[in-house]
Amino acid sequence: MEFRDPLILLFIPLAVAVLFLTKRKKHAFIRFPSGELLRGVKGTFKLRLARYLVFLKAGALVLFIFAFARPQLPLEETVVYTQGIDIVLALDVSTSMLAEDFKLGGKRLNRLEVVKEVVKDFIAKRPNDKIGMVVFAGRAYTVSPLTLDHGWLLKNLERVKIGMLEDGTAIGSGIASSLNRLRGTKAKDKIVILLTDGMNNAGKISPQIAADAARALSVKVYTIGAGTKGFAPYPVQDAFGRTMYRPVKIDMDENTLRKIAKITKGVYYRATDTESLKDIYNEIDKLETYPIEEKGYMEFKELFGYFLYPGIFLLILEIVLSNTFFRRLP
Repeated sequence: MEFRDPLILLFIPLAVAVLFLTKRKKHAFIRFPSGELLRGVKGTFKLRLARYLVFLKAGALVLFIFAFARPQLPLEETVVYTQGIDIVLALDVSTSMLAEDFKLGGKRLNRLEVVKEVVKDFIAKRPNDKIGMVVFAGRAYTVSPLTLDHGWLLKNLERVKIGMLEDGTAIGSGIASSLNRLRGTKAKDKIVILLTDGMNNAGKISPQIAADAARALSVKVYTIGAGTKGFAPYPVQDAFGRTMYRPVKIDMDENTLRKIAKITKGVYYRATDTESLKDIYNEIDKLETYPIEEKGYMEFKELFGYFLYPGIFLLILEIVLSNTFFRRLP
């Protein structure tokens, strides 16, 4: 047991001393002409016992002071886990992401639809991290700033669609916009996970300059090249508005993606199907672990009632006895 306000206990000697000093006040008495009349008269047991009533009041006072000092019993320690990594997810939303070479649940889907599902699982595994999201095509656009509200982040992910930006692949702009989200944050580690299926052909910032800026800011960039090697089925509309598929070879600048990862001390991955894409995000999740910073605090059980209620009982008992059985007259 320990006390929340132990200094209050210092008032015990003073309070008890004041109580006994005030108790010694003069009581009403009868003057006798001679003490001989009372010689041999012995005090009764009741009279002797009445002198100790003051100890009931003193005990109540001491118990009250103990209660005011907040006695507490420490319970088990609770641990708070604090995040140490800020993450920005940079996703390519250019029209090349319409290629349907990935499957999910046995159904063929375009690359972006599968990526969004895999990203949802990745976000769910990082509850203690602030995560932001940037998309890019011909330019970059911030879908969500860094946030711990992952529910709100997932709602914003749902509105990410191909065609929301002018077409093109501005990889450098995507990295630069991600760095703007990370700049000035106090996280121990900062990373960008950039996914694209093409090569840089738009934007005013080159991938090289963006990678150098990331290195200067101590931001690691993990790059993911998404898409099968060779030809991929790409949806097109025929003259009657029907969806047809034709094999299209989408060029991917893997050398640039490797270079970005190397400059920033990240890693380059190639995802050729849904399973390999899942494995990549799982591997990044395992790579980006950090020493958990623990802030311990103690939960306490309040014990003031164990002192307060007996104190009230003693005080009531003293009042009742002094006004009934031990009442003095006059």
